[in-house]
Amino acid sequence: MKHGKIYRSDYSTATDARVHQTRAAIRKAFLQLLDQKPLDQITIREIASAASIGYTTFFRHHPSKEELLNEIAASEIKHLIELAMPVLGPIDSREATLTMCRYVAEHRALWSTLLTGGAANVLREEFIRLSLQVAASWESTNEWLPAEVGVILVTSGTIELLAWWLKQKDPIPVEKLAIIFDRTIISPVINQQRS
Repeated sequence: MKHGKIYRSDYSTATDARVHQTRAAIRKAFLQLLDQKPLDQITIREIASAASIGYTTFFRHHPSKEELLNEIAASEIKHLIELAMPVLGPIDSREATLTMCRYVAEHRALWSTLLTGGAANVLREEFIRLSLQVAASWESTNEWLPAEVGVILVTSGTIELLAWWLKQKDPIPVEKLAIIFDRTIISPVINQQRS
């Protein structure tokens, strides 16, 4: 129980359309607020109002705004991994890095909060954990660089480069970021994995 309200953890896996609509409205409202101001300035009342739900309804779906952010972070990480993992395959890594960088740029406010705000550590751990799950199914042909190490290097480098880029007052263009990402993080690992 939080704030005198009962959190319904079963709502996160519910199949009821109303539950999904409410959760989607909460998420959308929260993301819109994140575009306008930092996490620490957003209140539950603002989220509820923007989602057109009651204050207590928020707590049936999420115990706190931080837990909501963590749930969003996990979802975003999964999507980013889907975009990032092709760079480790036989396709054009430059194009894959550009796609990933464009996605982060399009969701800049959210990713700034995720990578440089209070959820940064959770995001980093989850990104590496999910990436390692993917790597577990790969077979490395390189004797000296296990696939697991390659994934850790790529995910850590990805997070650090994106966090740096998002902190810049006058960020470099996405296309240049993708080139830096490909040349400094992806290509060195990929070339070793393929040799």
